[in-house]
Amino acid sequence: MNPPDDLAAGELPGVAPRLRDLRRGRGLTLETAAQRAGLSPAHLSRLETGRRQPSLPMLLQLARIYGTTVSELLGEIPPERDAIVRGRPFEGPAADGWLYQQAGGSGRAMQALRVRVPYGAQGDLVRVHPGEEWLYVLTGRLRVTLGETVHDLAPGDGAHFDSLTPHRIAAPEPEGAELLFVHTLLQSPAADLCLGGQVHRR
Repeated sequence: MNPPDDLAAGELPGVAPRLRDLRRGRGLTLETAAQRAGLSPAHLSRLETGRRQPSLPMLLQLARIYGTTVSELLGEIPPERDAIVRGRPFEGPAADGWLYQQAGGSGRAMQALRVRVPYGAQGDLVRVHPGEEWLYVLTGRLRVTLGETVHDLAPGDGAHFDSLTPHRIAAPEPEGAELLFVHTLLQSPAADLCLGGQVHRR
């Protein structure tokens, strides 16, 4: 269930003005950006004014549209590129129950995140966009829907698919799931041939 608008305000400080500034900096109207993101203009307006908090899939989609990264949207910009990213506990507020942290460097063609998916988190997660995605289940069970096919993954299972395949992920058990997640900002070479995803098991 999505939190009421007034409860969501301020949970991800700084994201709302960055979303607005990036859209304006790209010369996009609210209507155009919302259409590209698969949102209503009213929903995007609430995200830009801090009355709604964006879920991880929304942040990924908006980052692609604005040519930036999720870590930069969150204000996690290191002073210089570092090849080493130290692990740390999950911190900060959840977006619709999701927790995530940077697991790779900023400003790269690939973005790596460590993600905690809450129970039953499906909502608005169906996405279609250029690029590739790879995920690896660390704990819990994960349900991955690629096109019309549903796959249930256990710890040690992974999925690698073209993002033009309509996709959805959810945690079907109460304890949720934790995973490593890598995606590209650019369209993959085989994007025009994509008819479905590949799921890899142990």
